[in-house]
Amino acid sequence: FISIFDSIFIDRSIRSSQKTYENKSTNTSITMAGGTKRMSAEEKRKVILGIYHSSKEVYTEKEILALATKAGVNAGTVADINNSLVDDGLVDKEKIGGSNFFWSFPGKKDRMLQLEHEKVLQDIEMSKTKITEAEAKLADAKRGREDEGGERAKKLARLGELKKEKDKMETELKSLKENDPQALADLEKELKLVTEAANRWTDNIFTCKTYLTKKRGMSSKEACKLIGITSEFDYPE
Repeated sequence: FISIFDSIFIDRSIRSSQKTYENKSTNTSITMAGGTKRMSAEEKRKVILGIYHSSKEVYTEKEILALATKAGVNAGTVADINNSLVDDGLVDKEKIGGSNFFWSFPGKKDRMLQLEHEKVLQDIEMSKTKITEAEAKLADAKRGREDEGGERAKKLARLGELKKEKDKMETELKSLKENDPQALADLEKELKLVTEAANRWTDNIFTCKTYLTKKRGMSSKEACKLIGITSEFDYPE
């Protein structure tokens, strides 16, 4: 007896659900279909979202496809538009078994706006706190640096003058170093060493020239050409 009662109850529930689904589909099609006018993406979003909000029911992907198509949305775009609503958080999605179920209630968007508004208010308060802290640090930094009677400007001007004097004195010091007796002595010593080295190399070159002319029978001109010197080659003065 209980089993028969349960069967009757289930059958009536199924028939009632089918009738409700058909009524929702028909009503949505009547109220939301816009003739043959081509819909923009935003208009399609509003149509599909309106189906959820007007019925406040949970739909499978197949059901929302049928309802949206009857409401005037191109069947080939329903899935993408529906997924974009899910991505934006305007439609909820849950996978149960092998099927995906979708739903959205009118209060969801309002709640999202409320949360966003609250976050903006929090950000504003945090910004105010940071500004207050920055102003306090600035006040601390300025404390003790008050310019009474224009003294700060005078001190800065004096500092500029002192820097100019310093640069001038450094230039003079550099000029004096060039005439420093010790520096001149070091320079003469280096010059002597360089001259001695040049003389040694000159001796070697002349020795080679002599060998080529006396031992190899070359003319002076041929020997100079081979060594890479001219007839004017001589010891440095």
